[in-house]
Amino acid sequence: MVQNLSRLIAVALLLTATVTAPVLAGERPNVLFIICDDLNCDLGTYDHPLVKSPNIDALAKRGVQFDNAHCQFSLCGPSRASFMTSLYPDQTLIWNNSIFLRQTLPDVISMSQHFRANQYFATRIGKIYHYGVPRNIGTGGHDDPYSWDHTINPYGRDKLEEAQCFTLTPGRYGGTLSWLAAEGTNEEQTDGMIVDEAIERLNWHARHDFDFFLAVGLFRPHTPYIAPKKYFDLYPIESIQLPEVPEGYLETLPEPARKSVTLKKEKTKLTPELAREAIQAYYASISFVDAQIGRLLDALEELGLNENTIVVFTSDHGYHMGEHGQFQKTTLFENATRVPLILSTPGQTLRGHRTPAPVEMTDFYPTLAELTGLEIPSHVQGVSLVPVLHDPTARPRKDALTQLTVRAKGYSLRDERYRITEWQNDDEGGAVELYDHKSDPAEMKNLAGNPEFAELKGRFLARLRERVREAQVVPHGIEQVSNFEPGRTPSWDYTLPLGVGRSEGR
Repeated sequence: MVQNLSRLIAVALLLTATVTAPVLAGERPNVLFIICDDLNCDLGTYDHPLVKSPNIDALAKRGVQFDNAHCQFSLCGPSRASFMTSLYPDQTLIWNNSIFLRQTLPDVISMSQHFRANQYFATRIGKIYHYGVPRNIGTGGHDDPYSWDHTINPYGRDKLEEAQCFTLTPGRYGGTLSWLAAEGTNEEQTDGMIVDEAIERLNWHARHDFDFFLAVGLFRPHTPYIAPKKYFDLYPIESIQLPEVPEGYLETLPEPARKSVTLKKEKTKLTPELAREAIQAYYASISFVDAQIGRLLDALEELGLNENTIVVFTSDHGYHMGEHGQFQKTTLFENATRVPLILSTPGQTLRGHRTPAPVEMTDFYPTLAELTGLEIPSHVQGVSLVPVLHDPTARPRKDALTQLTVRAKGYSLRDERYRITEWQNDDEGGAVELYDHKSDPAEMKNLAGNPEFAELKGRFLARLRERVREAQVVPHGIEQVSNFEPGRTPSWDYTLPLGVGRSEGR
């Protein structure tokens, strides 16, 4: 009784608010969910010839690396709302940034909220739901307070010194290409502070026996690409190779696809020198964030928590660095849809294994629920990836669906070999793209008009349309609304802890 009382007091001190105490830990594993912002698969473990990411590479050797994982929308806000609910964007009704989850889904039980309901202590540090970067650093952004017991929002030197950044558009840093080789140390940057806070939380959990769901949302390598100068030194400008885009390539694309890669004109007119500088800064930001992840994983091991903690590492979507003539995101090409994904779990059979199994980010929710012994809510659209952690031949799903509604509305489906994309038009038939990753991994040769692929195109297109229809069905128990009334009380059947949404800005 005395021991239990001391633990309750410790929780109260942590929150400086009265809370409903979580159940004391048993045999259930904890969850450490690490997500970068705008990180593609330019990593050593994904065979990039130049990028140095030793800590992420080491994690891959301890877990399973998914080589064919894809977001459901290649933009931050819609993607994050999708994987946090295991719903497709046409079900969340979130197709752009700056929308709060409860505006469209007032009663949905998010992934971390489900863990809270099952007596896990859920903490968010940094960016999990959408933030305007760098504008909202240090605030709650468009966070969902119902998803967490505790939130922390660090504010580092990168935010304070953003005016020193080079930027293609004066006064703008997040939506355009911008970068800075910074003075100072790792720990002065927001991501360094995020990891310091995460290590402090791990230390707290090592002293107090509560099951935890710790979500660590790092801001880099999102623009502005800011990292201490030593990380820029890892990538001499002369070592940077620019992607090849043949003369006249854009004219070979359907108009909606062409619009998606020319959305911001200033990025299509970069000189080779500026393009190399941008890529150097992006790579430097990756190596910087890799070093922070290394510190976090080292702390997990030093505290002995790695023995009973599931580690997820991923990003919110992919990213172009000059491929197809595009920089940044919002396309339906592989560069924008594909995300890194590594799962390391206590007791998994396969370690250091790479799988081509198609994966969606909607699969995170049911996978973590199964791994921790929680019931999977009925609204969840993803499938569990647990079989892949034990069987290299397992394929829980056939293909992965991504959509986009920026300039044009399109849907894309990726299986183990092919990608098919259909751009929808209300007035005419949709424009189609078909790519064979065996012969064309860069997706530069559209086979949709090739008679030799007519049968495959028809069959694959039918599958894509079937998946789209399914992804537009509102799941049982989910209410969609266009505008959530702030005073409304969600209809959950359990009591949320008090102190919800407490935020610390530093």
